Amino acid sequence: MFSDFLENIKQHYQAGLPFVAYRKPNEDSVKALFQDDMALYYAKNFTEEGFVFAPFDSNTPAILLKPDRIDKATFLSTANSLKNDGIEPNISEVEKIYHTNLVKKGIREIERGRLKKVVLSRAIKSKDDIHPTSVFERLLANYSSAFCYIWFHPKVGLWLGATPEKFLKLENGQLTTNSLAGTQAYTGNLNPHWENKEKEEQQLVTDYIHDALKNIVFDIAVSEVSTIKAGNLLHLKTSITGRMRPDLLPEVIRQLHPTPAVGGLPKESSRNFILENENYDRKFYTGFLGELNHTSETKRNSNKKNIENGAYRSVKKSTELFVNLRCLQIVDKKAIVYVGGGVTRESDPESEWEETVNKSRTMLKVLYAK
Repeated sequence: MFSDFLENIKQHYQAGLPFVAYRKPNEDSVKALFQDDMALYYAKNFTEEGFVFAPFDSNTPAILLKPDRIDKATFLSTANSLKNDGIEPNISEVEKIYHTNLVKKGIREIERGRLKKVVLSRAIKSKDDIHPTSVFERLLANYSSAFCYIWFHPKVGLWLGATPEKFLKLENGQLTTNSLAGTQAYTGNLNPHWENKEKEEQQLVTDYIHDALKNIVFDIAVSEVSTIKAGNLLHLKTSITGRMRPDLLPEVIRQLHPTPAVGGLPKESSRNFILENENYDRKFYTGFLGELNHTSETKRNSNKKNIENGAYRSVKKSTELFVNLRCLQIVDKKAIVYVGGGVTRESDPESEWEETVNKSRTMLKVLYAK
């Protein structure tokens, strides 16, 4: 029963012990990993096995959860889709002025040739008490195509999210990653018109990923650009695939994180601009999370009559990581929702502000749904 699964999560959380529960996109199975001590482990070189939770700032170490117990359950939603009706963000004029001025500053840096693109974000604090497991359940019910999770460590904090963006997947030497950029509100049309600003933003991300991987990955293939729906928003997406040696995974992560979709270009200059000019600490927002070097075992032949072949088993390792977007942190029972958008030469500060407002509705409607 899923209710028993959820109760185990509540008890572990109330005991102040680390855990993560998550469901991969378009799956019914929800997995929980429970760590039975309060030790804080780190992924020092991404060769470890466990569940990794990495911050935006790549100079800060990623956290590794090492499970002592694993629980699984099937989640079958009977909930109706959440509506935006009556759920509007509280607009602070002070926050609006700060964010639009920040965007203007970013555009000036682009016009001076110091940046090509920079992703600028802000944090929105809720006023009401939040019940974490209820929010997690609503995420599962309403975002079936996203990576939905609840993550907790007593020395770090409590995070939840429903991210539409895969960072990378590596299995049997096959690497898959995505370029996801450009945003507009979904109005019922899955094939909308995209402005040059969004197209340019998407192409910058795609080109960077291709160039970053070309000396590590071979047989690189880049898909056509497509439009995907994530909640009440649409994005432009390109898939990039290739083959690589598994031992090069740490180098791939180093090259890609943070991608231009969450940081900007050039990589270091945009990261430094964000750290110096945003008026808050992103922490794990726009970082990445997921299964790191996950080991699974399958039988070669499930036919019980074939005893000889049935004795053979194959063991494989896979890594599947997601960018931590559409997420929130809970501090003292209050939620902090994180939203942002990519700024290019053609950006309009007012439109960039409106994009963050639109994005905030995705998480706010989950928080305040009745």
